[in-house]
Amino acid sequence: MNSLTAKTYSYYFLLPAGIIYFIFFLLPTILSFFFSMTWWSLTDWKFIGLENFKTFLSEPSLNIGFKNTVIYAVVTCVLKVVLGLLLGVFLSQRLRSVGFIRSMIFFPTLLSTIAVGIAFSMMMHPTQGMINAALSIIGIAGPDWLGDTQIALLSVALVDVWKGIGMATVIFIAGIMSIPQDYYEALMIDGGNGWNKFWSIILPLSRPAMNTVIILAFIGGLRSFDLVWSMTKGGPGFTTDLIASIIYKQYQAGFYGLSTAGNVILFLLVSMLAFPLYAYLNRKEVDL
Repeated sequence: MNSLTAKTYSYYFLLPAGIIYFIFFLLPTILSFFFSMTWWSLTDWKFIGLENFKTFLSEPSLNIGFKNTVIYAVVTCVLKVVLGLLLGVFLSQRLRSVGFIRSMIFFPTLLSTIAVGIAFSMMMHPTQGMINAALSIIGIAGPDWLGDTQIALLSVALVDVWKGIGMATVIFIAGIMSIPQDYYEALMIDGGNGWNKFWSIILPLSRPAMNTVIILAFIGGLRSFDLVWSMTKGGPGFTTDLIASIIYKQYQAGFYGLSTAGNVILFLLVSMLAFPLYAYLNRKEVDL
């Protein structure tokens, strides 16, 4: 078998994955762009050009949804990075029962997002919820976590962080554990302390792990829907509406073409924000 034949033969092993990728990703993406320019139902469709995009962009609650989406993505991303890094540093040490602690922190990641949303919506009930009941024991009057327009979005974001912190921690642990021990030994010889270890070794050398957490958390925040919908359905009013929940409301109302256009807009928004961030983080990583 010559080299050209061997090279061609090796591509055959990629063919099954390529077919699956085309059917479940590329084809639906292409069809979404097409159907976003149509009025369609399950049995009929009619091409209407860019009317769906004009209608969606003129949606009164879109400005609120866009602002909430960016705030939600930034808050959840920052908290997952900071808390994940701190937990990653702590759980990279030789501690008793460290495996059990890691399992407990990662466990919420395995739970259904809808189940988590329903459970926390009950726990955050202003009068019957477990959280306010616990606060009342120490003399603190708990707020209406999901009914107060000032804190409802932040309350949902904190639940998102609780559920996703396990994945961020695991990624940071992997990055920290991959740092060669030679760096720590050299620091000890120079008389460095724990702060020097964190600031001079762990923080810069775990940059690839940090970049991964930032990208995943930020994209996940921009695309978030199921947790917000299961906890508040965008309320009270429109204070926790995200772009994804606005899209779903259009779909519920039977405006399938309009909701498809919203999905295309969300896809473009995520791309315009995520790709420059990815390029910037990679450039900073190379500069180290």
